[in-house]
Amino acid sequence: MNLLLTALTPIIWGTSYLVVTDTLPPNRPILAGVMRALPAGLLLLLWYRKLPRGDWWLKAIVLGIVNIGAFFAFLFLTAYLLPGGIASVLTNSVPLVVMVLSRPLLGVRVYPMQVFTGLLALAGVAALVLSPGVSLNPTGVVSGLIATLLAGTGMVLAKRWGTPEGVPQLAVTGWQLLFGGLFLSPLLLWEGLPSHLTPLNLAGYGYLTVMGALVAYGLWFRGIALLDAVSVSLLSVLNPLTASLLGLLVKGEQFTALQAVGAVVIVFAGLAAQIVGIRYRAREEKTKQTRAVA
Repeated sequence: MNLLLTALTPIIWGTSYLVVTDTLPPNRPILAGVMRALPAGLLLLLWYRKLPRGDWWLKAIVLGIVNIGAFFAFLFLTAYLLPGGIASVLTNSVPLVVMVLSRPLLGVRVYPMQVFTGLLALAGVAALVLSPGVSLNPTGVVSGLIATLLAGTGMVLAKRWGTPEGVPQLAVTGWQLLFGGLFLSPLLLWEGLPSHLTPLNLAGYGYLTVMGALVAYGLWFRGIALLDAVSVSLLSVLNPLTASLLGLLVKGEQFTALQAVGAVVIVFAGLAAQIVGIRYRAREEKTKQTRAVA
């Protein structure tokens, strides 16, 4: 059940690309990030009325910048510069970052088959973005890779630090959203504000605040606390799957044959890695129980 609830997050995030491109003002990635994070963070702060204490001020600020502020800036820039399906599949290499960092920072064993499936997913990403004859915005590709690095690092740090004693997980999520939104806000002076907002724009920002931040991040950080970071990261395969289906059904986006193969490889690799991890952990748990009985 915990895995299924956590899986709702990448599905919700997979809809964000369509929301950004079809409902928000053009060329406003910073504003999209601020409107997604800051209102949600303020609402959670007002609800729980808890502030960080001691070293959690620094931890909350770091997590807010890595998981929310800087990540949102590059994520929305990617969403504006690349088609939704391609943007979301590109960021599906998050599990590789988590696998690399999990051993030294979390002491979590990463299984060889998980590494293999992670590399297979990376090959799928290469097929997706390096297809002959396909012109993709280089800035969008680089931005997507940076967003991936930030997301993987933020997941591992969130797992390593956990939550302060007696503080609800949603309160810590609120700190991250608040500090992430505050980190982005000064950049609005550089980006500028749209001359006006339509009802459709407001509806889009409302969706990002409620679903993309409050609901999605509440479930995401809950999953990170209850499950191992590698398992949670591998659920990100549902993000490109959702975005790609919406791109095909709603916007009529099309992949070249090589890009389609790359997308299928990524989805297959993510699912295979999840299954492998579950089986290995079940086997290890059974071995521990057998030794305890003996």
